[in-house]
This record gives sequence, structure tokens and C-alpha cells, in this order.
Amino acid sequence: MKTEEVTPIKIEKTTSSRIGQVDFDKLVFGSVFTDHMFVCDYVDGRWETPQIIPYQPLTLDPSARVFHYAQAVFEGMKAYRDDNDGIWLFRPDENFKRINRSSERMAMPVFPEEYFFEGVKTLLKLDEEWIRKGEGNSLYIRPFVIATEPSVMASPSNQYKFVIICSPAQSYYGGEVRVKIADHYSRAASGGIGYAKAAANYGAQFYPTSLAQKEGYQQVIWTDANTHEYLEEAGTMNVFFRIGDTLLTAPTNDRILDGVTRKSVIAIAEANGIKVEVRPVKVSEIIAAAKDGSLKEIFGSGTAAVINPVAGFGYGDEKFELPKMDKPYASMIKKLIVDIQYNKAEDPYGWRYKVE
Repeated sequence: MKTEEVTPIKIEKTTSSRIGQVDFDKLVFGSVFTDHMFVCDYVDGRWETPQIIPYQPLTLDPSARVFHYAQAVFEGMKAYRDDNDGIWLFRPDENFKRINRSSERMAMPVFPEEYFFEGVKTLLKLDEEWIRKGEGNSLYIRPFVIATEPSVMASPSNQYKFVIICSPAQSYYGGEVRVKIADHYSRAASGGIGYAKAAANYGAQFYPTSLAQKEGYQQVIWTDANTHEYLEEAGTMNVFFRIGDTLLTAPTNDRILDGVTRKSVIAIAEANGIKVEVRPVKVSEIIAAAKDGSLKEIFGSGTAAVINPVAGFGYGDEKFELPKMDKPYASMIKKLIVDIQYNKAEDPYGWRYKVE
């Protein structure tokens, strides 16, 4: 991360905090936001002076290109408070690199590294009271970029807005999760935008996920668009399968998001002697393993949930329940990641980033 001097961020503080109106014991993920937001506009070929202002609605022309051609990308990060009131980020350099990869794929300008990190740090310092202690508590950070030029011409915008908003969070998922393996709809196709955190990727998932939910499932495990023979992602997460004592996960490509938590799971598993195979995983292989009893676990990984175990899955008309493991890999790996995030353990990987 670069540390050279940057253009000072213009700061307008709120006159009245809303934190007293928030019940931190009954948070609904992504529905409550902190007092301030970071904004920076791209005009005439350059990013202007960044600002932090009171959280407020954006004013956009109805012809803003984001509404018509879906030029929009985002990221998801979290800030954590340790027992000594230190505030930490987890691998934010990966989020920065990925939002710029996503922007480039959507023909949008990359954002300066200095503005990104100074913006995040300054915003967190202003709203640090919103970051609560205790495992499971965090501040979800949502950077995003949208095309703002007023024009319905089918071409890339010449104006953009980079925004960062923050939302206090508790554990993302609750209860047992069951998933449906897709055999018709796809999340992404080869040569498309699957590897980018583009808004359009997520909007396209909602309909097939709603169909799965009507069948009693919470999420979908997506398969490749060409044959539906290979497993790719689970809902909004990367997905892992444990067959015997080996973890399997699909390799990243232009259809699969290069998840920050995914990379962390692989590194921690390998460091703890767990065999990991990053390779194409066939649906038929998982079905066979479920039937012969060698399929021990399925779990998703992502920023919001960290790791989310899967209790069962369906494919076609068949349904499968997974065994209850005494020492599941999912729980062990999640604890090791969370302990690093909350500064409860050593960080041999250099992933933890202190906000100072």
C-alpha cells in the first residue's frame, strides 16, 4: 500500500449522529448506515478532490448511464474492533485491487490507491463508535462506483462517482442452509463478467434463487453455463467440498469471483495440514460422494459470512443431507480466520491492517 502524500480529503461532519437510534442487538444486515459517506467524482478525465460528507441520498439524472447500461461495480470489506479498542481491516489490498479489476472490465476508470485507503481510514475514524466489540460484530464497508453521465447513448460514461458507505453488522446468516445445484440457470458465462464484482452479476441471480427458495432452499450452487456439469459458486460465495479429508474448490477463471476469503481458506487449510485440490469439480462427483458417504462437508466462503456451512443440498429431484461432523473443517478454519480478524491470534500471513 502506498503511503505518499495525497490531496487532503474535504470533510463535512454531521451535526447530529444517528447512532442513538440504532438497536445494535437487532441489526438486519445492510439496512442501517453510519453517519458519514465518502464520495469522489470522475469528471473531464480525472478524479476530483475526495470528500467525506454526512450520509445522504445521491442526486442523479434519470438518464444517468448506470440506470441504462449497468456500469456499476462494488466491493465488500469489514472493520473489526479488538478487545483493546484497536480497529482492523482484513486484507484490504485485495479489495482495492479487485474493485479496479472490476472497473476495468466494465470500461470504468480505476481509482487511485491513495484515495481508497485514506478514504476508508478517515471514514472509519469519523464513525468509529459504530464499530462494536465482540466476535460477530463488525462494520461492513461497501465501496462502489457508478456511471453518472446523463446520456442514454450506448457507450461508456465519461463521468463516474466513487462512494463508500458503512453498515454495522452482526453474523450474516442464521440457521441451517440448504442449497440447490443449478441445472438450468447460470451465474456467468465464459468471456463474460463473472470474475468482476459487477452489480449486474448479482441482479441476474435473484430470479433463479427465488425459484430455489420456493423449493425450500436458501441459495443456489451455480454450475458452468456450457454443460452444467461443473460446480462453480454458491449463492454470493465461493464454495468448498470436503470429500474424505480433502477440500475441493473450483479454480478461479473469468466466470468465478476471486474471493478474498476463498484465498484465505486455502492458505489456512494448507498451513494446517489439510489437503486442498483446486480443480474443476463435477456435479456427478459430489453426488457420488454423497451417496457413498465420503462427502463430509460443503461450505461457502465470503466477506459477509466468513464461512457458512451447508446442511444439505438438492439436485434435480434428489435431496441429500450432510453428516454432522464432530470437528468440521468449516468451524476450525473459520475460527482461525476470525481470530486473525479480531486480533486474537498471531497473523503469520500479514493479512491484518491496523487503522491508525
